[in-house]
Amino acid sequence: MNTITSITGRTWQELAWQENALCAQTGPEFFFPAPGSSTREAKQLCGACEGRRECLEYALDNDERFGVWGGLSEKERERLRRSGAATTAAISAATA
Repeated sequence: MNTITSITGRTWQELAWQENALCAQTGPEFFFPAPGSSTREAKQLCGACEGRRECLEYALDNDERFGVWGGLSEKERERLRRSGAATTAAISAATA
């Protein structure tokens, strides 16, 4: 049986978390705030989201450079990448 993949190379099953993600039920202004604005509200929503880990993995795998993904801001994801800690253990710690 053939598996259909998205343009990111992930299967639709691997992206299913997006359908139930809390961010899909709110506006983008929380997750893509103006420069210098607070990310607190987005991080609070992420903290309650069941898809948080998958979201962070997606952002790291796809080099998402803007917005809050998986509960981490652009700067926090960049620090994670630079430290070389973008591993399963680091992602688990960041989403705990």
